[in-house]
Amino acid sequence: MSETQGSPPQGPEDDKVMSLWEHLDELRMRLTRAALAYLGGITAAWSVKDPILAWLWKPFVESWKAEKLAGEPKLHFAAPSDAFLAYFKLSMIAGLGLAAPVIFYQLWAFIAPGLYRKERRYAAGFVLTSTFFFVGGGLFGWRMAFPISFQYFLGLTADAKGAGITLEPTVMVGEYLDFVAQMLLAFGVIFELPLLLTFLSVIGLVNYLQLYRFGRWFIMIAAVLGAVLSPPDTTSMIIMTVPLVLLYFTSIGLAYLFGRKPSEEELASFRQERERKRREQQRMRELREEQARAERELEKTERARQKASKNRSQ
Repeated sequence: MSETQGSPPQGPEDDKVMSLWEHLDELRMRLTRAALAYLGGITAAWSVKDPILAWLWKPFVESWKAEKLAGEPKLHFAAPSDAFLAYFKLSMIAGLGLAAPVIFYQLWAFIAPGLYRKERRYAAGFVLTSTFFFVGGGLFGWRMAFPISFQYFLGLTADAKGAGITLEPTVMVGEYLDFVAQMLLAFGVIFELPLLLTFLSVIGLVNYLQLYRFGRWFIMIAAVLGAVLSPPDTTSMIIMTVPLVLLYFTSIGLAYLFGRKPSEEELASFRQERERKRREQQRMRELREEQARAERELEKTERARQKASKNRSQ
């Protein structure tokens, strides 16, 4: 990209014009490296598949014992190949976590050419924090959401028993891992929210003021996402919705520290809106106070009338 001598850069440093095919070739290379890393993660996870399955099975066992169900919880499979497919699915789940650093680095390497040099310095931080939030979100789901969800589902058998109905849990290994994978992925993705919003703020697409003003709408979005992504019970929905809201408002703080600052026009508009809301609230308080005074006066007049009427009757 050509620049006049001594003038500041108008775009990302070291930029060069790339054709569509060159962009596609770059994308193919990054996807290939990410896929190879994922395959390596799957291979590594396969070698320790039994301990991983025992780790993922632990919340269900603890919930089973907490509900005091008879016997020992077991995983079942119907077809001869189901056990192999379940272990392979398990390796894919764990392999994604193992390959996450490489996958996130390839993502960063693909978008980095469009950034300024000072923005490219965040590469290590992006890879580390994205991996931390992704894996940490999965761990949060395993530690918090899984026990609550399993206790709710297993508790239905006790409720049915009280009504004279026998419900016996028969857990198929493939379906169990499908449920676990959905929950782990959902929590891993939503925990990436602070990183995503901070990155968008750093590159100037949003700022902390815009995020703050959108907060009330995001709470509604978080409630919908919590209802869609979590199991169909209120507690699990809250377990997913509350962290999502907290992560969003954490993102506002990170955007304030590291992101683009709002313009003077945006700040002035925000102050005017805040002042308008303050005046409206003050006016509503005055109206309520006036209404309360009128009601007290009316009540006082009514008591005086009743007293006068009583005196006349005597």
